[in-house]
Amino acid sequence: MALVIFKAFWTAIASAAASVLLALLVLPFFGATLGSLGLMMCIVCPLVIAWPASAYMFWQNDKLQAAHRELSRAHAQLAAAHRRLAEKARHDDMTGMLNRESFFGVLERARRKTDSGALLIIDADHFKSINDRFGHLTGDEALLQIVAALRGGVRSGDVLGRIGGEEFAALLVGASEEEAIRIAERIRRQVEEIRFRVEGDRVIPLTVSIGGTLCAPGATVSELMRSADRRLYEAKNRGRNLVIFGSGGKDETEAA
Repeated sequence: MALVIFKAFWTAIASAAASVLLALLVLPFFGATLGSLGLMMCIVCPLVIAWPASAYMFWQNDKLQAAHRELSRAHAQLAAAHRRLAEKARHDDMTGMLNRESFFGVLERARRKTDSGALLIIDADHFKSINDRFGHLTGDEALLQIVAALRGGVRSGDVLGRIGGEEFAALLVGASEEEAIRIAERIRRQVEEIRFRVEGDRVIPLTVSIGGTLCAPGATVSELMRSADRRLYEAKNRGRNLVIFGSGGKDETEAA
């Protein structure tokens, strides 16, 4: 407020000076002179009028600027909240991985950019029995340990998603078949090595079955998912805790 009064004062002084100067320049053209009363009026009137008027103007301007800053701050906070909500909506609450819809969106965009890479579908073996015997809280703890093994098994830049209750998918960006098989085996082995303890020191085994497919040129997301899912089904039928890998070409999915 003090700054407003200060600026208004100097505005009024400038107005009074301008008024006196204008009178001194204009009156001679009409054959008149600036007397003491006229001089006083030229000084007093601007001070009386300009000071409160400019003070009000500066005060309103400060309020407007403060409101603008507050609006900008609120807009930034709203944008940040929107980004957080959008990011949260893309991820599974429990695991922090991409949810099913978001993972398929990433896979679809990746297919439009390149034909390279591989897709894995990873399913926890006998997981229903863990939930049935020990409860869902214990099942969630087991699932989180499996998730940690998945994260540790893939490379930086690969994409993980939770596409079902205990089913996950991994997009191995740019991976060759040999590299994809090596990553899948590393994941399987790291899950198998988990020492999951329940009811004190009791240890129950955790394993996953993995079906994989190479991203063949021209294959759609649906075709790749069917190909990987077929390998997963085969791994389950052959005893679980197994990696089965194949190609995901159109010819193969059509033949199936």
